[in-house]
Amino acid sequence: MKKFLYILILSLFLSLTAFADNNSANYSQKDIRSIKSVLNSQVRYANRTNFDKFISTYDKDYLNADGFDLDTYSKLVKDLWSTYDNIKYGIKIKDIDFNGDTAEVKLVETSFANIPVSKKMNGILKSEANSIYYLKKFDGKWKVYSDKVLDERTSMLYGEAINTDIKLSAPHVVDPNYEYTATLEFTPPKDTFAIASIAKDKVEYPQKQAKEVFRKMPEDNILERLFIANSDNANEYVVASVGFTKADIKDLSLKLSLTGFGYQIIRVNVNKVNEEKNVKE
Repeated sequence: MKKFLYILILSLFLSLTAFADNNSANYSQKDIRSIKSVLNSQVRYANRTNFDKFISTYDKDYLNADGFDLDTYSKLVKDLWSTYDNIKYGIKIKDIDFNGDTAEVKLVETSFANIPVSKKMNGILKSEANSIYYLKKFDGKWKVYSDKVLDERTSMLYGEAINTDIKLSAPHVVDPNYEYTATLEFTPPKDTFAIASIAKDKVEYPQKQAKEVFRKMPEDNILERLFIANSDNANEYVVASVGFTKADIKDLSLKLSLTGFGYQIIRVNVNKVNEEKNVKE
């Protein structure tokens, strides 16, 4: 598990709903059932926020593609669940590939939560990621010893932002020091003043807040920003923030009211320095 803007991000989208068995002809149904059982138990424990049971499905030497060991990942999970304790996780298994006493599981992870901020403004959290989990059999028992996120998109939208088609795009994979463009596009609701910001930061723990510079949306409703990928062997998040306000003029007084706001977050994986990879964006 992993995920999300960190606090939202990073971590836990689980619930076994489908299974494609393309590479397991030489392995017993017991191994397949055991791997499915591990993933199913992660779903169950995550949805119940049962931390001890959830972490027990990971090997003590766990290390994921973002460089988080089990201790760091445990802290991340605790932070996430203390902030959002009502997230519902889901997973769709795409493929299981065995290699000796290890297994590589390709899957799609999803999460959803209602996150109202007041009686007048509801909020919704959604996330989806294509990921790979690596499991190993230890003393006859399968455990997760690593994982990596291939691509990931998370949204937290409130009020009028929920029904606004907000599109954030950036490459999934870049080389270190590579200049890339992030693009935000949406049409604000009628009679609404919109501001927005695009920022980025490294995937790390504790997560540092990206520096935001809000701007009025251009007339063509497209905001772009250039970034240079880091060379610190760290992956990145691109974060778009939007805000909607409406003006009410009464008795020569102007009153601005917040009608919606939200965030779109996408992952940009950065190839390791001096590591040859052949990955399409």
